[in-house]
Amino acid sequence: MLETLLKKFIQQGKIRKQPAGFVQVEAFFKEALIDLDEAKKTLQVSKRGAYLLAYNSMLKCGRGLILLEGYVPDDGGQHKTVIDVCGLILGEEFKITMRKFDIMRRKRNDLTYEAGVPLSSKDAESALEEAGMLIAGIFKKVKSHNPQFELQL
Repeated sequence: MLETLLKKFIQQGKIRKQPAGFVQVEAFFKEALIDLDEAKKTLQVSKRGAYLLAYNSMLKCGRGLILLEGYVPDDGGQHKTVIDVCGLILGEEFKITMRKFDIMRRKRNDLTYEAGVPLSSKDAESALEEAGMLIAGIFKKVKSHNPQFELQL
């Protein structure tokens, strides 16, 4: 089932096959943890910085998950593609988390490309929570692929 859905993404030009070793995959996960840690430290001084770092941690972790499956995004909408493909890989259990990730993607675009976009403390705190839940879920999935996987949130 998953392979059939991924083939559709290939046909649409959204992803392409990319073999990778686990060291390459793990590098994304390590950077995701660094970004999340920095987001937590940043929250008290910059809501915007914390939000953007939390989003970035989710994006990197998602890219790592996709690479683990043997693919990379290959279109002009790579952030959206990461969210869509991660949702397929993680399944129904992460439907709400993926919806929130997509909302964060749109908010990040607004924060990046528009001026005067409001961002509340609650937005930033929620971003950290969502990032933590997504990373934990991805790490659980990775552990099922590679029982020797040692990174922890």
